[in-house]
Amino acid sequence: MVKLDRIEHTVEIPEGVTATLDGDMVTISGPNGSISREFSSSRHDLFQEGGALLVRIDMPRVKEKALAGTWNAHLKNMVKGVTEGFTYTLKVLYSHFPMTVEVKGNEFVVNNYFGERVPRRADILNGVTVKVEKKTTVIVTGADKENVGQTAANIERSTTVKNRDRRVFQDGIYLISKV
Repeated sequence: MVKLDRIEHTVEIPEGVTATLDGDMVTISGPNGSISREFSSSRHDLFQEGGALLVRIDMPRVKEKALAGTWNAHLKNMVKGVTEGFTYTLKVLYSHFPMTVEVKGNEFVVNNYFGERVPRRADILNGVTVKVEKKTTVIVTGADKENVGQTAANIERSTTVKNRDRRVFQDGIYLISKV
């Protein structure tokens, strides 16, 4: 089996985006805002070369090779987030009880879910914008992919069916697309 002596991933920084490296902290700024994240490891090297960020490891083991690929993916997502952003679309579905949804500050509120009197709530994380369109479409947008995805998951999880057959009672809020 061939042993690799070096793994190197390059993340290109497009025009209009700036990347700063301060110790283990990487900050990427662009038209949609700024994202900071800490990348710390004793064996991995992260440095800036020209208009790109480089993730490098010498004589990697399997887990170290995987971590280098993970860092590469995180950096690419940060660049995509500050240039294009991320958008998740969810659909509100109900059959008998008309469910209403609204955004109140940093909280997403679901009223009349299965006729319940107490509204269900979901947290909206920092840097994420949630809009309700046409009463049945929820659009979650933001620059940080993790926060956008977690907010969409919080909204979807707030309408889980308890003590009923999920095949029959299919009311809820479901993810229909990610962009």
